[in-house]
Amino acid sequence: ERFSMKAAVYHSFGGPICIEHVSFPQTPTDGVVIQVMATGVCRSDWHAWKGHDDDVKEHGLPFVPGHEVSGIVVRVGEQVMHFEPGDRVAVPFILSCGCCHTCIDGRPTVCLNQQQPGFTMLGSFAEYVALPRADRNLRKIPLQVSFVEAASLGCRFTTAYRAVLQQGRLKRGETIAVFGCGGVGLSCIMIAVAQGAGNVIAVDVSDQALRKAREVGATCTITAVDNRDVRKQVMSATNGEGADLTLDAAGFPSTCENAVWCTRGSGRMVQVGLPIGDRPPLVPMGLVAARELEIIGSHGFSADDLPDLLQLVADKELDPGRLVERLVSLEEGAQALQDMDNGSPLGMTVIHFDTKQDSKL
Repeated sequence: ERFSMKAAVYHSFGGPICIEHVSFPQTPTDGVVIQVMATGVCRSDWHAWKGHDDDVKEHGLPFVPGHEVSGIVVRVGEQVMHFEPGDRVAVPFILSCGCCHTCIDGRPTVCLNQQQPGFTMLGSFAEYVALPRADRNLRKIPLQVSFVEAASLGCRFTTAYRAVLQQGRLKRGETIAVFGCGGVGLSCIMIAVAQGAGNVIAVDVSDQALRKAREVGATCTITAVDNRDVRKQVMSATNGEGADLTLDAAGFPSTCENAVWCTRGSGRMVQVGLPIGDRPPLVPMGLVAARELEIIGSHGFSADDLPDLLQLVADKELDPGRLVERLVSLEEGAQALQDMDNGSPLGMTVIHFDTKQDSKL
């Protein structure tokens, strides 16, 4: 029996994130406790740490961040039917209830009673984490998929998959423009390439991020210096029409505004990046009406779709590992989250607890 474990903990919003010994988590009756093998360091965790997330405020401090997670089941609640100790599992960050009207309507990503590790409950920057609603939401990882790959799917890649294919409805041969080339944006580019997009345009302020976008398949890159120039260059790259699908993957007012302005008539704009900054975007609603544009929100990913995505990774049709730039310790991961005050790192940073059991990455 274990009575304590190591976790990264903050006691104030924006305050130090320190490694502490905390109580071992209790096993939910409908859930499991997993040994965390890999967990991503995500901009959403930074938002929570900075005090931008109402769920964390409601939960109260101290708090443990982390929601992109994979691991090994070590304890099982009495109501759990489909998992047992030793199972390798991937975790979508939205743990839906299955009972509310949005779940019944087949929209678990907007579950009215959703739970989220790292937001509504203590997260995965820890040696172990408790996860409720296991049978409904957790999925087993194929042996061909590493823990690092599975964790990298947990938020950014799955979020991008839904934004591009399910909400954005990208078709083969269409043009897509992605505004913001962090983890979500680069994932959007990879998925668009795999889907057979005809032209994949990447827009970012960072030349380093744009080089990475080229590496993962972008056919056109645009350095964002001035909004008017960005719009001019996107229109030039699309024969003056705009892109069939645009995505704001960054959440800045400028990326949202540019995405709308660069959408062709009857096209789709997807808002997938979490809003950043005090100024709300100035959406040109006259343009939206005149061009009959669709503006679509996208949030998370359904657990029911996770096995298909895991199989694509197992079959080498998608390689989320290409976006992993750094494998770090728990201590280094806590510092990496705090370093996001200075900007987003290139690609993904993943806390990796045991390289011996996960030799693929």
